[in-house]
Amino acid sequence: MTKNKALVLCSGGVDSTTLLARAVSKYGAENVYALSISYGQKHAREIEAARTVAAHYGVQQRFLDLGAIFADSDCSLLDHSDAAVPQSSYAEQQAAGDGGPVSTYVPFRNGLFLSSAASMALSLSCSVVYYGAHHDDWAGNAYPDCSLEFVEAMNRAIVEGTGGELRLEAPFVTWSKADIVREGLALGVPYELTWSCYEGGEAPCGRCATCLDRAAAFAANGVEDPALG
Repeated sequence: MTKNKALVLCSGGVDSTTLLARAVSKYGAENVYALSISYGQKHAREIEAARTVAAHYGVQQRFLDLGAIFADSDCSLLDHSDAAVPQSSYAEQQAAGDGGPVSTYVPFRNGLFLSSAASMALSLSCSVVYYGAHHDDWAGNAYPDCSLEFVEAMNRAIVEGTGGELRLEAPFVTWSKADIVREGLALGVPYELTWSCYEGGEAPCGRCATCLDRAAAFAANGVEDPALG
């Protein structure tokens, strides 16, 4: 098996785009695949951004639609749900709730994504799947399928389930989003091409938790978010 190919879960947002840039820097664009997954979300902006980002880096891209699996979920991110996307930070949502996952947590979504990615990566002769989970998403249990424990457990499952031919890496899992932006700025990541907002308007709403996190991450690095220019 070729040992110098990587598959990157690519949502079109800040974290996965930074990770894609790192993978291309390490392996070369010809040895990197971007996998973008639809899950029944309210809008297509993030998939459009993922397509643009993949084209920018010159990597091959694959797409999956797993929306049917979440047909019975009332997660506020899903198109069939009547629940509104909260307009507050994750910390505020956690404080107002019972300490469990936030309403934008799609049931075990990332476990499903990683399992699908592992099957595809193995078929493409890759040796690693890259996943852009970071500390800010799992702090306080907002998204338990972004935690260090989850990443370690999924890596064990992938290594065991592929006979050691494939592994999972999540290099940002102990990083803050500000750390990721710092890395991406050093790599020249085209953040103007990315999309993070949970809403699908012409411009980011600036009020949902992911918009708030993104704004804080760029501010912490002393730069304006180029996507807002």
